[in-house]
Amino acid sequence: MIYRFRVILDNDTEEDIFRDLEIRETDTLEDLHNIVTQSFGFDGTEMASFYISNDLWEQGEEISLFDLSDDGSARLMNETSLDDVVHEAQTKLIYVYDFMNMWTFYVELAEIVDETEGHDYPNLMFVQGQVPDTAPEKLFEADIDEDFNEFEDGIDVDDYEDLDFNENWN
Repeated sequence: MIYRFRVILDNDTEEDIFRDLEIRETDTLEDLHNIVTQSFGFDGTEMASFYISNDLWEQGEEISLFDLSDDGSARLMNETSLDDVVHEAQTKLIYVYDFMNMWTFYVELAEIVDETEGHDYPNLMFVQGQVPDTAPEKLFEADIDEDFNEFEDGIDVDDYEDLDFNENWN
């Protein structure tokens, strides 16, 4: 079977930026990573991860391109087939490319179809929008909430008299 995905760049522009892709259900997440990076014009050399997501686009289990864990327990893209993580009941993934710039994409299974004879897969079906030169900025709680105070504990870090430590500890 062939999975048809819509991959949408998370951005704050007026223009929608997405790609429609076709890929075999038995291909790996690394194969999906490769067509996503190519279709959006990236070289594919940066660290990346897929996250299983629910209908509210909440980030779940991570499946990474490389194992950076201390104990070698990370789930890897090249060892995970698409049909292991995506199916009719579980259609959404979040894809993050280049952790320094945090290019974030919403990946949704749109349709499952029969394979067409003589057709090459993976296949880029449709392109909408131009990718910006820089990754869209992410808003964090501190950016959204004007009352957010990361120093809510009441400690004045510039007032050394009230800090509980001995200057001559050495």
